[in-house]
Amino acid sequence: MKLLSFRYRETEYWGVKYEEGIYYSDQLMTHFPTLLSVIENYDHLNLKKDLNKFVESESIEILPPIYPKKNIMCIGKNYKAHAYEMTTHNPDSVPEYPVVFTKSPNSIIAHEKNIMAHANFTSQLDYEGELAVVIGKLGKDIKREEAQDYIFGYTILNDVTARDLQKKHQQFYRGKSLDTFAPLGPYIMTKDHIEDPQNLKVQTYVNDELRQNGNTKEMIFPIDELIEALSEGTTLEPGDIIATGTPSGVGKGFNPPKFLKSGDTIKISIEGIGELVNQVK
Repeated sequence: MKLLSFRYRETEYWGVKYEEGIYYSDQLMTHFPTLLSVIENYDHLNLKKDLNKFVESESIEILPPIYPKKNIMCIGKNYKAHAYEMTTHNPDSVPEYPVVFTKSPNSIIAHEKNIMAHANFTSQLDYEGELAVVIGKLGKDIKREEAQDYIFGYTILNDVTARDLQKKHQQFYRGKSLDTFAPLGPYIMTKDHIEDPQNLKVQTYVNDELRQNGNTKEMIFPIDELIEALSEGTTLEPGDIIATGTPSGVGKGFNPPKFLKSGDTIKISIEGIGELVNQVK
């Protein structure tokens, strides 16, 4: 089931995307006004039965599917080839444990919204196409074999990064949390529609040039291991987002680097979920 948030006739809704369009419900909106509130109460809802209004896809403006209550949890260097490309192919660059950092939820923007170039702050604007996991229920100290029970679904995230700020500040947060640096969506695909999240093609195009062409099976730390690690001593909540890392092919990895510039269009495609498209302005 593809869930999304959208604006229609100046009112914000959430609904389910089908091939013919989007189904939603004014009545459900009264009790569950956001998609995050739906995730928190999903086990008690029957969306296929209760969504009784229809709108064509062309008539809506897509919004970010959710805004999590906490920072987006991100995993660095989770694909071996990406770890190599960021460190001139140093074999010691492959991490022994997950590299964890966060992005501010204030950096989230929707599908087809513009990424700000922030040219007064950075000249090394980069992209990272990633599979993002959406947590579905409260949990702490979750074991790997139980991790799937805590997943609600999956979406797409572009971990936009100012590489020069990342280097200048010697940490990840500032270079990855400027306004508009977390394009997200356009949909959350519920986990029952993803047969194997560890075998999904991840591709990123810049102006129709294929830059990243990876597969989630290449992750160093698979999703269940990440959930186990991130929940050790820390409570995960419904709507928490885990960005699982990016394959090789980021702009910095080329020689010379291929950083983004104003006017560039970035399209991230993940098998079974869809396409996230944004332009730099």
